[in-house]
Amino acid sequence: MSLMQTLVVPLLPDFPGLLGTSSDNASWLVTVTLLTSAVATPILSRLADMHGKRLMIVVSLLVLLAGSLLGAVSDSLVALIAARSLQGFAPALIPIGISMMRDELPPERIGGAVALMSATLGIGGAVGLPLSGVIYETFGWQAVFWGSVVMAAVMLVLVLVVVPESGVRTPGRFDWVGAILMSIALTSLLLGISKGGVWGWTSQWTLLSFTVAFLVFALWAPWELRTGEPLVDLRTSTRRPVLFTNIASLLAGFAMFANLLVATQQLQIPVASGVGFGLDVTEAGLAMLPGGVLMVLMAPVSAEVTRRFGARITLVTGLCITGFGYVVRVLLDATLAQLVLGVCIVSVGIAVSFAAMPVLIMQSVPISETAAANGLNTVVRSIGTSTCSATVAAVFAAGLVAGGYPSEAALHSMSWLAAGAAFLAAVVGFLIPARIAPVLATRPLEPGDTPAAVRADSVRRADVGTEVVVRGRVQRADGVPARLAVVSVLDRSGRQADWARADNDGRWSVVLPGAGEYLVICSAEGWAARSELRQLRPDAVPMLQLDHRLTVAGVISRGGWPIDDALVVLTDSSGESAGATRTDEEGHYEIGLPPLGRYVLTALDPRTGVAESEDVVISAQRRRFNLVLADLSEPEPSEDATSPSGPAPRAGASGPADGPGSLRW
Repeated sequence: MSLMQTLVVPLLPDFPGLLGTSSDNASWLVTVTLLTSAVATPILSRLADMHGKRLMIVVSLLVLLAGSLLGAVSDSLVALIAARSLQGFAPALIPIGISMMRDELPPERIGGAVALMSATLGIGGAVGLPLSGVIYETFGWQAVFWGSVVMAAVMLVLVLVVVPESGVRTPGRFDWVGAILMSIALTSLLLGISKGGVWGWTSQWTLLSFTVAFLVFALWAPWELRTGEPLVDLRTSTRRPVLFTNIASLLAGFAMFANLLVATQQLQIPVASGVGFGLDVTEAGLAMLPGGVLMVLMAPVSAEVTRRFGARITLVTGLCITGFGYVVRVLLDATLAQLVLGVCIVSVGIAVSFAAMPVLIMQSVPISETAAANGLNTVVRSIGTSTCSATVAAVFAAGLVAGGYPSEAALHSMSWLAAGAAFLAAVVGFLIPARIAPVLATRPLEPGDTPAAVRADSVRRADVGTEVVVRGRVQRADGVPARLAVVSVLDRSGRQADWARADNDGRWSVVLPGAGEYLVICSAEGWAARSELRQLRPDAVPMLQLDHRLTVAGVISRGGWPIDDALVVLTDSSGESAGATRTDEEGHYEIGLPPLGRYVLTALDPRTGVAESEDVVISAQRRRFNLVLADLSEPEPSEDATSPSGPAPRAGASGPADGPGSLRW
């Protein structure tokens, strides 16, 4: 995939002459791949969670193969743009492959595997520049696409032969509306970012692109919150660990791409300019190669740091190294060796930080959504790289010197911006909660178990792929599905196995290390949480029921006697009604629990027409409010009347004393 990103970069200066077109039109060969990737990655990632990860990897490779074949036999710009758009399906392999590693590998090997896969992004991009340049100069530009055909075909065969299909899948209804809206919004956003420098940042086309993106995102977000099976679970994505990881990924993507763009340009700028080293494309690619090799060598180091100190520390450490590398780039770039040293330091930081991001994502989302969540993270990172590309173009254009080359001040300004992005991402990384659920839960504890035995058995289970998917339903006491209820499953040691959010029909699914007895905790807005020990297995559909609704309750009374059939109204600070009801024969009322906060509680006596209001603050600790009306001349209550605490006393008897929560008029 990383080779696809840089495949045609060395050919861009020659494509206008080869295809008889302009440089602006030729730039679409890079832009269209970016746009297709942004659309295809979240869609294929979600389909992978639903219908199988290997299946979607095969689909990605087949589309990549078709695009490569089309490019190899094409000789027109339109056909090549179509070919490059098909090659844009390749980046979906990254999040899907990472989520498959979680399904298939033992827990202690996941960190190293993810780190190694993340490192290949760096070395692939570094090798792609000199490799495609050599192939182009030796065999012609079509040979570059024929090389892609060979690689895609070999990978397709290897995936079919070696990679097993994951048993972790959650079939359901695909969110086509969300997919279409997200595709339009992302395409408009990235189109405006990538073409803004060419069109002009205040041109009508740039402003139209950003306006469309804003409006469609404004439609997409409410739809994703309302639909039962969203393409992107925004409630999970806005949880602090996921949200801050994605923000850090966007900034890290900016810092990563600046290393490639700025360094390769500085390496190729003529020596006469005073800031460049005059290397050709192949030589510049070879100069970038040590950084790519270091990224691979750092994979086991970053995995060990994650194992010992956690993924958050790994992320922050890598980002700080990246920022330090850019500072070195500014201070030491007088010789080729110094520039390569700065590139290597930045590459080490990128390798360490990028290895931690997928781990942080997988620790914070349901197991059944790992591919979709990593897909979103990949898209967010690509927005960062696109923003970096546009920023580099703007900064360099503003700092051109004689000959049309960027000045030393422009090169240093871009390095300072990248350093700032890296250090800001490190600050965001510190905000990620330090303690997060494990990537892969162990089996439930049994009598006589030791921690070492549990870990060893967990490894054996992961090796043979014994994880099971358990699907169930949750409903309220009235039989209505509990929409968006949260179900958390823990083993008997208190270790979380997985969690899930129910859809609009109350359906939920979790991935467990094996069938057995688990503690199931279920909660939904407005209902009291419920927990129970249940036998969970894939061939049964457990039904969870929430029996007790959370309410605002109390007693309306006067002179110690309950007032039946009194109207009780709860209004918020804006005066809008948050609920209304009438008291029963004992003066008791219940109103569904509104959002916590300050309200006005009002009671109206139907017989006397007397009304009374009081300010109340509804909190998690206090949801009961008694309201005592003034004792106006009323007929003596009958023999069978009852008080809030029992049968009514005889005439002349004193009523019950007001409780601690009573409100008197």
